[in-house]
Amino acid sequence: QLQLVESGGGLVQPGGSLRLSCAASGFTLDYYAIGWFRQAPGKEREGVSCISSSGGSTNYADSVKGRFTISRDNAKNTVYLQMNSLKPEDTAVYYCAAAAVYEAVVAQAHEYDYWGQGTQVTVSS
Repeated sequence: QLQLVESGGGLVQPGGSLRLSCAASGFTLDYYAIGWFRQAPGKEREGVSCISSSGGSTNYADSVKGRFTISRDNAKNTVYLQMNSLKPEDTAVYYCAAAAVYEAVVAQAHEYDYWGQGTQVTVSS
């Protein structure tokens, strides 16, 4: 069974950090671009960041540039999202997704083939 599982979410104070993980099972991520998306209550899903299959290319939403870093360890079949200087407006359910696109970043959600179940991130004092 092909599956993506996110972990690492939780409650953190403003200014704090979290590292999200996206682990794949049933397939290898080597040939997939991986994206992180988030959805806050009452808001549309938005793209946060994406990394190409080799990790050579990345992109970020303007709202997280300079604070979030996406990375991948293909040997561990896992992608990470390091989130620093968290703000209350970062509160959302975060999802990872895999797109069967080799060596390119993928911005559009509809281009992704597999999705995880999401992990809640809450930034609050």
